[in-house]
Amino acid sequence: MGKIAVVTDSLANIPAELVERYHIHVIPILVMFGHETFRDGVDITPREFYRRLRESDELPTTAVPSMEEFVELYRRVGQEAEGIVSIHLSSKLSATVEVAGAAAKVLSELPIHVIDTRTAAMAQGFIVLEAARAAARGASLEEVVERARWMMPRVYIFAVLDTLEYLHRGGRIGRAAALMGSMLRIKPILYVAEDGVVDVLEKPRTKARAVRRILEIAEEKVGSKPVHMAVVHADALEEAERLRDEVASRFDCAELYVTDFTPVMGTHTGPGVLGLAFWTEEGGRKSS
Repeated sequence: MGKIAVVTDSLANIPAELVERYHIHVIPILVMFGHETFRDGVDITPREFYRRLRESDELPTTAVPSMEEFVELYRRVGQEAEGIVSIHLSSKLSATVEVAGAAAKVLSELPIHVIDTRTAAMAQGFIVLEAARAAARGASLEEVVERARWMMPRVYIFAVLDTLEYLHRGGRIGRAAALMGSMLRIKPILYVAEDGVVDVLEKPRTKARAVRRILEIAEEKVGSKPVHMAVVHADALEEAERLRDEVASRFDCAELYVTDFTPVMGTHTGPGVLGLAFWTEEGGRKSS
């Protein structure tokens, strides 16, 4: 472990081998089916979650880790690190950042920087990865924080919903909630806007068309530049693998992963989600 430790939450969806390689500490978000509580990625796998989601008459609920859980994690990590950079999903989607910040104040003797990425899923994961890589190179606390903040305007995530059923059944994801009144047979493309809110980009009529549009959008933003990319999916592995192959043939990928779409967000979007998270060294959603 480097002298600076990196912490994130399970919504980052970073592949397990990368979590291990870069000594990233992941605090799980909680998922509840009735009276049963599961730690995301620890007590329940994405595959098991989506199986239960399809079979359940009642929607699961989610909860952030407690402040005490954050304090316990920070204390344990702080025994081997000089400082901690704690990087989390958008505060517009969860109270995780708020709880992490409160825990950091309890441990005033330990330098802890809490960062609101204003994004989620593997877009968040790429920010965490770059911070962890900087820490592994021996970067200082300020340098790791700077790398994470440098990344924030550069990451994109676009995903298509396979069904509106779960939004209609009670999901609320930012401005995408406006789709709840729609009775159209559409496959909306969602994205995380600059302010950290999930919004609707377009409303194609078919999933195939939506995926094509996501690829076109990625090509517009990436061009010929090397790109770091991940295919995200919610229990749609075969589709994800086909999309990965398409991505590999179209783009100059510096790295390319297939990752499970977080069950916590899947509670609201349902299974079948398919999308892309990516970033390039140049460009971005807005100026740094």
